[in-house]
Formats: sequence, structure tokens, C-alpha cells
Amino acid sequence: MYRKIGILCAGDSELAPFLPHLEHARTSEKALLKFYEGTLCGLPAVLLYSGVCKVNAAIAAQLLIDVCRADAIINAGTAGGMDPALKIFETAVSTETAYHDVAEDILTDFHPWMKSVWFPADTALLTLAKAAAEKRPPEYPVHFGRMVTGEAFITDEGRQSINARFAPLTVDMETAAVAHVCHVNGVPFLAIRTVTDTADHSGTGNFELNCEKASAIAKDFTLALLEEMKARA
Repeated sequence: MYRKIGILCAGDSELAPFLPHLEHARTSEKALLKFYEGTLCGLPAVLLYSGVCKVNAAIAAQLLIDVCRADAIINAGTAGGMDPALKIFETAVSTETAYHDVAEDILTDFHPWMKSVWFPADTALLTLAKAAAEKRPPEYPVHFGRMVTGEAFITDEGRQSINARFAPLTVDMETAAVAHVCHVNGVPFLAIRTVTDTADHSGTGNFELNCEKASAIAKDFTLALLEEMKARA
């Protein structure tokens, strides 16, 4: 189905759970980034962490495509929960993603002249994710919906405005940038993000407390998706 899957994480703590599962691993470096290439669930894959924020994520995504020849990218890691229904350690899968801090006409009235501000997830990857979600144990629920991205960590300030404008499941600092790069390159994209903090348990302290476990859960679901992919190859 795909020649090589790119797994892009924002931070090293989000990447770390994947590395023990990467077989025949070799590393390379470019643009201050370290790429881990090998096989994951029996599929060719290349993994890295980009660093936090939109520009870092965009650089990493373009290098995955141009240098590593990834022909599908999964953005895996953690996020803040925005929908009140989401609880800490529950996982969100993107159906579409947008910037919450970019004027809407920037992307629709100018290059790349999009029909909407939303970058849609790849339908084939979504199908695989839904199949994987059906097999997840009930204590690790998976939700499908919108994600939004901006340059600031969202605690309480701005939460209400973002929810009113976009009604997202989650918020983070990279997903839309990766989706943007994939969109202009015609590369399939999907994001898998596990919640570390919510409106009731907000702030960087909760992120730091919950990041390790949330990253492991996001890894588990990403590998479950890859197993579905391998089964249908």
C-alpha cells in the first residue's frame, strides 16, 4: 500500500516508545534532525522527532518526503483535550485539522487557494484507523474528529474562543503544519494524539505529568494501525 511510512513526533518523549519496536534500525542526520529508519510492524518506516512548533514540524515533514521518500506520514504523540468529552489518556484521530491562529483567508484567498481552512485526513488511513479502533480495549477509547494547531500551549486563555470557532477534539502545536506540508505534496496524512491535559486538568504541569504514559498509548494505537496496514498489504 505504501512504500515507506513516516512517523513524526514533536518531542523525544513522544518518539521514545517507538524506538524499541524499530527493527534493522539505522540513523542519519540532516538539518539538525536525527532520522531512524528500519522496519516497524514489518513495514518500511522512518521516524523522528521534529521539535515543538509549526516550523520545526514542517521542516521535518518536508525532509521525510524529499530525503527519506516517505509516501505517507503519521503525526503521533500527545495533545491537549478541547472537547469536554475527552479525558486524559484518551486518543484522538484527526478527520481534519486547521490552524487556530492563522487568518482564514490566508489559505483560501492566496496560495495554496484551498477550498476551506481544513486539511482533511487521508481516507485510506482513516479506514485503517477505524478498523484498529474497533479492536482497542474499552479502557483506551479512540475518538475521531477535528484537531487544531497554534504556536502557543493552550491552558485556560483562548480555550473558549477556539472551541467556539472550530469545535476541535484536541489542540497542539504541530499537526496542521504537517498536514499542510502533506497537502501541498499530495502525501497521505493522519494524526494520532493522546490527551495529556484538559480544561479541568490544564497547564504544562499536567502535560509533563502525563506525557510519558500518553505517548506510550499513542504509540500503541499507531502500531495497531500499522498492523492493519500490513494485514491488508
